[in-house]
Amino acid sequence: MSNGRGMRKQGVMEPPPEPAIAGLPVRWRPRALPLEPLAVAGVGPVALALGHRASRAEDAVLASWSGVAGPDVLVLLGTAASLPWVDGAVYLGRDPLAPALLLPCALEPDVAPALLERALLAGQGDAPLAVLPASGVLVSVGAAKPVARDSLDAWLSVTGVEAAT
Repeated sequence: MSNGRGMRKQGVMEPPPEPAIAGLPVRWRPRALPLEPLAVAGVGPVALALGHRASRAEDAVLASWSGVAGPDVLVLLGTAASLPWVDGAVYLGRDPLAPALLLPCALEPDVAPALLERALLAGQGDAPLAVLPASGVLVSVGAAKPVARDSLDAWLSVTGVEAAT
């Protein structure tokens, strides 16, 4: 019998497999000591909610962030106290053992962070990389630009239209 998602194997229900990160099967576990947040990220509807929440920030706060966005993802970088809160968002920090990666603050990989960093950079190139385990998404944040309200509003209008269709 195949061992697909939710398939029974000898009468036992198995959890669905975790998404692979850049094709690498990595398991994640709670981190003993959380990392200091340097960024917040969202994918899909969470990205849209994060964008709407960010658009309500005061101009000075908005200007203190840098960010990158794609069709279904938004990553904002800034000081921990300034980052917006959105349900389902992933807060990212820098592990000293993998400084070229922004990893979830509350999770750590089950492999040595330095090995994960080496493997991800070999396959993706541009550092730093934001690692989003739940969705399996990697986002290069090396080209992050200061967040401008007009750019954020334009991204929201395009992303909102795509989400509605």
